[in-house]
Amino acid sequence: MLTRIHSSAFRRSAIAVAASAGVLLTWTDLHGQTATPLTLGGAARMAAERSAATTAAKERSAQASARVLQRRSEFLPSLTSTTQFGTRSYNTATMGLEIPGTPGSPAPYDPDGEVVGPVRNFDMRTQITQRLVDIPAMRRWRASATEADAALHSATAAAETAAQRGAIAYLNVLRAEARIEARSADSALAAELLDIARQQLTAGVGISLDVTRAESQLADARARLIATRGDRDRNLLQLRRELALASDAPLAIADSLEIAAGSEPAIDEEETVRLALERRADFRAAVAESQGARGYARAASAERLPTLSVYGDHGTNGKETNNMLRTYSYGVQMSIPVFDGMRTSSRVSEQRARQREAEANAQDMRREVETDVRSAIVSVASAREEVAAARARLVLAEQEVHQARERFKNGVSNNADVITASISLNGARDLVIDALTSYQLAKVELAKAQGAMASLQ
Repeated sequence: MLTRIHSSAFRRSAIAVAASAGVLLTWTDLHGQTATPLTLGGAARMAAERSAATTAAKERSAQASARVLQRRSEFLPSLTSTTQFGTRSYNTATMGLEIPGTPGSPAPYDPDGEVVGPVRNFDMRTQITQRLVDIPAMRRWRASATEADAALHSATAAAETAAQRGAIAYLNVLRAEARIEARSADSALAAELLDIARQQLTAGVGISLDVTRAESQLADARARLIATRGDRDRNLLQLRRELALASDAPLAIADSLEIAAGSEPAIDEEETVRLALERRADFRAAVAESQGARGYARAASAERLPTLSVYGDHGTNGKETNNMLRTYSYGVQMSIPVFDGMRTSSRVSEQRARQREAEANAQDMRREVETDVRSAIVSVASAREEVAAARARLVLAEQEVHQARERFKNGVSNNADVITASISLNGARDLVIDALTSYQLAKVELAKAQGAMASLQ
């Protein structure tokens, strides 16, 4: 459901209607409660929050955080309890014991071995281990924490991209609405010209060709209006998709694309670039990935170092549960890598290559941020000039139509000049709409380049 909200103030053209102060969208939630009217910034924030890409990125961040906990668990005590019951038989020759018989008596076991048993065994035991020194594991833990930071920044970057898509979809709806207003004005003008032509024909001061031209112009205007409404409906569907709104959620659209009154403050390009490098989540993610890769490279190099841990084992065992004896073992263990088939060397080479790749990506991302900001600043300035030029063209086109219409009404000329002027006016209206849309899109582009979509108004 789409509702248009008209202002009570008089506007002298459809462009004035289509380009007034802030368009508002309202939407109804699943409980039927009408939410606060949605602005361009609100649409961006809603898209960032509800987008499937944002949700997926958040889940990847949660996975990375879980991997940090897995790495940290290597430094916590490991406690295991086991209970075992079983029976087995033995070959006495494999026990490693030679028990001679007493003088005059045979040996207790056949020297060539014999099977004894089965023997039952109950064993209840608790083992505990604790790493004391493991530098590679420590560095892997720190590197995984940096990777988790990168995943969090990537989730923020995904939200910024979703916000940009939502804002663009919102502006596309506003542009379509403005075009509908312009095409409605075209139809109204064509209908007026047709009425004048018919009156002049009836009065005997006109010709049938003027009526035919006017009818053709009106039919063309109506066809364009129908096509523009179809574009508007498709843009609404895209907006609903970006905002994750149900197809039956009502949208109320007021006015839209007009530039706020007053001159904008000058943009300090270098300061804007500096702030963008601080705030852009994708750049921060690239830097964090570079730091994480460096950490993994250091961890791989440290795998040549010894590790130190303590262990303990305590339990009871015996043939019967009513006669269990306590046994234990404990100690300190040091492991020193000697030769691992060049595995450590190859891992070091792999991780250093990964580090160099991540550093190159971070440097390229830095250049991308600088380019995005400077390009967006140029786009904003250029679009503002385009708006001024398009408005000047619109004023002239309106004057041309007015003068041609007066000449036609007074019988000085036929309606060919009026139709030509009206076609020029139609194009001028489109130029203003396109220029205003380009300006708003440039503002969105600048906000995205600065990593400031959340602050978009």
